Amino acid sequence: MTTKNTAGWVRSWGASPQSAHDGIGSLEGYPPLADVTLRQVVRLSGGGSRVRVRLTNEFGTAPLTVGAARVGLALPGGGVRPGSERVLTFAGAPGATVPVGAPLLSDPVDLPVPALAKLSVSLHVPGRVETCTCHDPALETGWTIPGDAVAAPALPEGALVLPVRALISAVDVLPDVPAGAVVVVGDSRTDGAGSTPDTNHSWPELLAARLVERGMANSYVSNQGISGNRMLHDGIGVGALARFDRDVLATPGLGRVVLSVGGNDLLISAVPHDGPLADFLKMFPGDPVTTDDVIAGHLQLVARARDRGVLVYATTIAPFEGADLYTPEGEDARRTVNEWIRTSGAFDAVLDFDAVWRDPAHPGRIRDDLHAGDHLHGNDAGYRALADSVDLSLFA
Repeated sequence: MTTKNTAGWVRSWGASPQSAHDGIGSLEGYPPLADVTLRQVVRLSGGGSRVRVRLTNEFGTAPLTVGAARVGLALPGGGVRPGSERVLTFAGAPGATVPVGAPLLSDPVDLPVPALAKLSVSLHVPGRVETCTCHDPALETGWTIPGDAVAAPALPEGALVLPVRALISAVDVLPDVPAGAVVVVGDSRTDGAGSTPDTNHSWPELLAARLVERGMANSYVSNQGISGNRMLHDGIGVGALARFDRDVLATPGLGRVVLSVGGNDLLISAVPHDGPLADFLKMFPGDPVTTDDVIAGHLQLVARARDRGVLVYATTIAPFEGADLYTPEGEDARRTVNEWIRTSGAFDAVLDFDAVWRDPAHPGRIRDDLHAGDHLHGNDAGYRALADSVDLSLFA
């Protein structure tokens, strides 16, 4: 099987959209988004000569009006590099209305961007956003500014930090050479929970940097992790099986898929739902699932990806002993699924993240120097270890 390279658009950055009500609650208590400019920064994985931005109202309850929008190369602290500013249009108009439940692609703009560049995206929202489609949390600082400030070269006074990715879900670029997208679908460990904000230290972002450093800049990486996500049930974000077409298979330039899901399904199914974590577990509806269910889910994702003619890789599920959700039953399930991932031959390659993170003296635990203090998520060093463990020849 060969991957698809394309001379057309390729996704260079992505963040899976979700409802503000189905996240970790970062917008609770935040001022309403009404007559404000959202200025957000994204780090591209690959470069090109043209850029387009994908807006999202996919979880909105009313049409979303965008009055004006601009992009440019970001400067630290919310500024935009002089000379790089470009006005975004939509079917030639300076603004647009995004229907309920829909995304909206901007018109392309000529803007040379190098690999790993940080792009500033500014949107003026003149009305009130009743239900914000977002990605929670952001892990890269953005801001809301009163009024229409899309043309402001520096961050004006009165800006508030925006704790989510709001109303944008992707940036596509037109590469100078044929390139393909690597899409990673996963949960909080893919999303980068536990890493230092504003450093781009999720393992998919670190993998993108490794590829560029090794001269393999024709493989772009899109991180489609959602913190708290599961494969088989909705809850915190739509389940991976349900969002796979939108977040993965519809990706421009798709060439490879990395599956890093199923761990939360196993953990949450094994925890008693009438115990001390009962209130927390209300965010995770649905009947318990078995190891066979998670294996079947992987096989479904593989089959759907291969219908697109792309390579499919999988990661093993890293340890979690010591975390609040740990149970011996969940650990047994994790090991069973990992053994299947390693030995089944269902995937074109396996990234053994369990082997990278586990403590040799306590194989059910993450090494103390690699987790964020919760025995569940990586720290910067932990995510670096995952990215460094990946065989880059898989992306050649």
